[in-house]
Order: sequence, then structure tokens, then C-alpha cells
Amino acid sequence: MVGIVPYKGMAPDKVDTISKVISNFYDVKIVVLPERKLYKEAYTAVKSPRYRADSIIRIQKRVDLDTLDYVLGLTNSDISITKYDTNGNIRKPESRYRDFGIMGFAYCPGNSSVVSTYRIQHKDTEITLSRFKKVVIHEFGHNLGLPHCEDKHCVMTDAVEKIATVDNAKMKLCKKCKGKLN
Repeated sequence: MVGIVPYKGMAPDKVDTISKVISNFYDVKIVVLPERKLYKEAYTAVKSPRYRADSIIRIQKRVDLDTLDYVLGLTNSDISITKYDTNGNIRKPESRYRDFGIMGFAYCPGNSSVVSTYRIQHKDTEITLSRFKKVVIHEFGHNLGLPHCEDKHCVMTDAVEKIATVDNAKMKLCKKCKGKLN
């Protein structure tokens, strides 16, 4: 069972749409939890007012996973992480990557994820919604154990810090990623 946590300000119609998308895409049961405020302990202002995605995930796990298999937070607020290189050091330039704004975050595999609409906005609301769906499917795919995919049309492709990558990906898994789920 997947619990969806709408954080304050997330429109109920978007939550409903995302619930249906995840349920249909991954054939999982969904329960929508009551709206809540983002956690004060996740707030940071290193570069700008944001919430640390890794902290949100950690708190969600502690609060919600006693009765659920997975928990997915949805927010309109800006979220961030620290990006590390392969040696475990903060990527260079450090000023950019110490508090790096992201669209979504999940561990692979894991049982908690968070997605933000903050960085996926477009003047065309259909494009914004398409991006939102793709990022949610991508992050939940990580929770299910799917790594980034080399197929640039697969929804599991790495965005490589570009929204155009999300726009170019299809709302589907490639054959290889489908096989990993089965």
C-alpha cells in the first residue's frame, strides 16, 4: 500500500490525479493521507528558502511506515539535496551542489520519496501536469528498485539537471526496466 502525503497547498485535484497515475502505472493500492505542513526540521535557507528532501523522506518514514509499504510526499515548495561525486565529496563547484534544488528524490530501493512541483512549472498547465506525473513515476520507480536508465525515452532516464530531459522522456518504462520489475 502506498500512502500519499499532500503537503499544505497541494491541490486536491492534483493529488487525485497522481493517485490514479501511480495506481494504474504500477498496479498498487493508494491511500491519500491528510494534508500536513512540511516539517520545520527539514527547512533550510542555505541559498534560498527550501526544504531538504532527504530530511522529508526520513521523517515520512518515521511517521507513516508503520501501516504502509511506501510513502510519497507531494509539495509545491522548493526541495533540495547535497550532490556528491563518486568519492563521497560534495560535487564542484561546492557552492552550487551543497544545497541543490531538485524536482524529486527517492532512494533506490527505498520506501519513501518526495516530489515537488516548484521546478517543473510551465505556462501550459498540461505540460506542468505531464512533468509532475513523470517525476512521480520516476521517483516511485526508484523506491521499487529501478535505477536510472540509459534509454532517454524511458521515464527512468536521469534528468541530468535539465527539465528538457523530463519533457523528452515518455510516460512509460523501456523493455529493460519493465523486466526488472517482474
